[in-house]
Amino acid sequence: MTQSPAPQAPAWALGPFSRPERLLEDRPAVSFVCPVSKARVAWAAKDMFNPGAVVHDRRVCLLVRAEDDVGRYAGTSRIGLATSADGRNFQLEAEPVIAPGDDRWQAWEWPGGCEDPRLVESPDGGFVCAYTAFDGKVGCLFVATSPDLRRWTKHGPAFAATPYVRRPSKSGAILTELVDGRLVAARREGQYWMYWGEGTIYAATSDDLISWTPVEIETAPERYLTLEADDEARGSRWSVERVPSPMGLRPLAGPRRWRFDSLLAEPGPPAVLTPPGIVLIYNGANHPRAGDPETPAFAYQPGQLLFDASDPTAVIGRAQAPFLAVDAAEAKGQVGNVCFAQGLVAFEGLWRLYVGLADSRLGVSTAPIVDSIC
Repeated sequence: MTQSPAPQAPAWALGPFSRPERLLEDRPAVSFVCPVSKARVAWAAKDMFNPGAVVHDRRVCLLVRAEDDVGRYAGTSRIGLATSADGRNFQLEAEPVIAPGDDRWQAWEWPGGCEDPRLVESPDGGFVCAYTAFDGKVGCLFVATSPDLRRWTKHGPAFAATPYVRRPSKSGAILTELVDGRLVAARREGQYWMYWGEGTIYAATSDDLISWTPVEIETAPERYLTLEADDEARGSRWSVERVPSPMGLRPLAGPRRWRFDSLLAEPGPPAVLTPPGIVLIYNGANHPRAGDPETPAFAYQPGQLLFDASDPTAVIGRAQAPFLAVDAAEAKGQVGNVCFAQGLVAFEGLWRLYVGLADSRLGVSTAPIVDSIC
């Protein structure tokens, strides 16, 4: 990966970020007895990538997606815990902490698994993980909570109480703010906010960080003028009548032709509340025909969006170019030409952005924390 040289990043953007350094390349062999298959499985044997991140007990803690190398999908994804005192040298714990189990969610999570965790600290000191449950055909955004990052309670679909419970969904990036140097889930307008989606970025709100309601908009509002009598003025006046229409998801940001994000836009790590507004790092993919001609087709690279802090659905800024660009070093892997941003922490005076590389490896990129931004 290399930093994109031009155009210059907006003043509100986080960064500049360094080229990612690979992590956990010499990870130990780990295995456990899978509660679904009843067999001992080397659950991180194939690939490890797309991590969520928080700071806890003065350590950087990653929830990493790892895959085994057996079964129809070669393999099933599970989420494990890795911790580090310096943000670079990590120790992977022996057993996954979020995985398909012999529980009520097995039909949603097996055999595809539990994928792509986004991790935040809640104001009460616990932790919330938004991850994708994949049954092998459809992905669904799920929520789990934990007091300590090791014991997790699965709460099921994020949109369970809404008409969107069966709609394919993923990538839950919850809004956070810096509190005593840590990123903690934040409220705006009395509610928690989350950006989600794949292809188009949407928003959702919650009172408890567990049950979420997608932000909607009328799909085809109709307005027309009518002439009404006005007795006071002994005349008439025009009024606007509105005809109710069906509701649908409100799109906030989508692909842009001829740019790095011409195929899709997908939320990355938790969003950050800053003085200029809400900064969301997102992942863009390049369209093979209507994309950036200097970027490989289908390449994933991270960009940045700015939302209005007083209206988290209003985009007020968007970087023209990615702030990390794919190069030959990450061209090969399970899915080549991918730099997928997913975990962000503030640690020892630096932003540490944890990324998946080619859907095969882990990396970290760093940037100074600028006081004027945060």
